[in-house]
Amino acid sequence: MALTHWLSPREEADWRALQFMHLRLDGALARELSESSVLSYPDYVVLVALTDQPDHRLRLSALAETLGWERSRLSHHVSRMRTRGHVDKVPCVEDRRGAIVVATPEGIRELRRAAPGHVAAVRRLFIDRLTTAQLSALGDAARAVLGGLDADADGAAD
Repeated sequence: MALTHWLSPREEADWRALQFMHLRLDGALARELSESSVLSYPDYVVLVALTDQPDHRLRLSALAETLGWERSRLSHHVSRMRTRGHVDKVPCVEDRRGAIVVATPEGIRELRRAAPGHVAAVRRLFIDRLTTAQLSALGDAARAVLGGLDADADGAAD
């Protein structure tokens, strides 16, 4: 049995601060978005991921990977978003087992309506509370962790 490499007191304090910041920040952003928009926070992140694509579409599996969600969770969420007219799901031409999720014009309109308030909340709750150096260091750290997670996922797929 391998020995556990426990966190040092500083590592534990930093890890917990990051966890609680993330949880509380997500909660605050979700509340603000629901008060000012018809979109939920998960709706918003799905639409952002889709509209980051030139054609506003992604395979369901690629969208799940982008968001870090299980495919079943995403599939259920996409079904709810389809009901509200924010996305559509179409068969993949190259692979009939696959599905493509597409942001609808209505979904794009709702995202555009929600974006100014959401960006203002992100700025007020997060960006403006950090120095330029802190924000840059946090961004560098996030990209390093995300790169490692991507590499782990690529290794698991092999």
